[in-house]
Amino acid sequence: MRSGADWLACATPPEQDAFLNGLSEGALLALPYLFEFWALPHQLPPEGEWRTWVILGGRGAGKTRAGAEWVRAEVEGSRPLDIGRSRRVALVGETIEQVREVMVFGESGILACSPPDRRPKWEATRKRLVWPNGAVAQVFSAHEPESLRGPQFDAAWVDELAKWKRAEEAWDMLQFGLRLGPAPRQCVTTTPRNVPVLKTILANPSTVRTHAPTEANRAYLAASFLDEVRSRYAGSRLGRQELDGVLLEDAEGALWNSAGLEATRLDKAPPLDRIVVAIDPPVTGTNASDECGILVVGARVQGTPQDWRAVVLEDASVAAASPTTWAEAAIAAMERHGAERLVAEVNQGGDMVESVIRQIDPLVPFRAVRAAKGKVARAEPVAALYEQGRVAHLRGLGALEDQMCRMTAQGYQGKGSPDRVDALVWALHELMIEPAARWRRPRVRGL
Repeated sequence: MRSGADWLACATPPEQDAFLNGLSEGALLALPYLFEFWALPHQLPPEGEWRTWVILGGRGAGKTRAGAEWVRAEVEGSRPLDIGRSRRVALVGETIEQVREVMVFGESGILACSPPDRRPKWEATRKRLVWPNGAVAQVFSAHEPESLRGPQFDAAWVDELAKWKRAEEAWDMLQFGLRLGPAPRQCVTTTPRNVPVLKTILANPSTVRTHAPTEANRAYLAASFLDEVRSRYAGSRLGRQELDGVLLEDAEGALWNSAGLEATRLDKAPPLDRIVVAIDPPVTGTNASDECGILVVGARVQGTPQDWRAVVLEDASVAAASPTTWAEAAIAAMERHGAERLVAEVNQGGDMVESVIRQIDPLVPFRAVRAAKGKVARAEPVAALYEQGRVAHLRGLGALEDQMCRMTAQGYQGKGSPDRVDALVWALHELMIEPAARWRRPRVRGL
């Protein structure tokens, strides 16, 4: 769905002139404040009956503007002094300063969005906005949940809920106060984070949501900003959260978590002594089968095993429509990185796995590995390497990291098979765990 602004931007100059010349003077003056004309689809409230509208978006996706315009739509009537749907509004942010500087006075805040004849007045001593029609919006800090005990409202705008320190308490207090009018409702604008309060809200049947990445609002963002964040965060788990606006959940009891993985991030790999490509082939070779996990991992193995460090260089996994597809992808990854060996699990495919690979390259250095333990038992010593700070990630491994954060001591909590994690585990066993075991094994001296 395109906005009116999109149509106007794409129209020919004669069409633009005809449209603007056809407006009355009043309509022309009002056009900048008609948000329905300019809004992106994710900035408009969904139809139907709902209590909570959650706008999930990346940084700069236009969430604040959407929240401010929703408040306007709630409190304004047809004419400046006409009463709107709501008359008592709560504006809740992490701190009073953030509410004032972003939600009220910000470039996309309420005052900036309001036409002169409907613009509310800021009463600093009472921390509130007052509209010409008598509607009032009171400012609250999520750091002080008890301040929401007592006041009552028929609407609320909640900003950046996912980063509040006392989110559960503040949200609960707000719900008790949202009790005026026939159908009080609230708008939540936030970049998603894996926090319980947000997941609970999204799971509520009375909640609706819209979503947009940072790119959706690129026409209003500096090109240099987009270039910088794309190059630095594209493909990373943090980028999927902060730019794509995706709620990334860590399974309870996961062997890895988002914060830990982000702490491993490197911009460039150091010199490496060994590089391998590991494959977790799918059980079948149809379009319905799991992907083929293909991971490229390198290691620096100087000194004792405690000094060794590994770097995950690339996730070259493919949707495996045929064995030839993943075999070619794995050998291409070896060539890109100068890998010394190809490691593949053969529990499912047996000799077929090596046979397919050698059809592509008969001389490829190949090692077949068989899983004698379950996935979790194999993954736990690899997770321990991460806890010791001995494995780092280059950028662009978001899909792998998603699977890692769903691997728990009870098994994989995601859909399908953790193909990428399996390949990662085989690579790190080959580079770090098995060589360390051989290093520590006592040598028997001959007589």
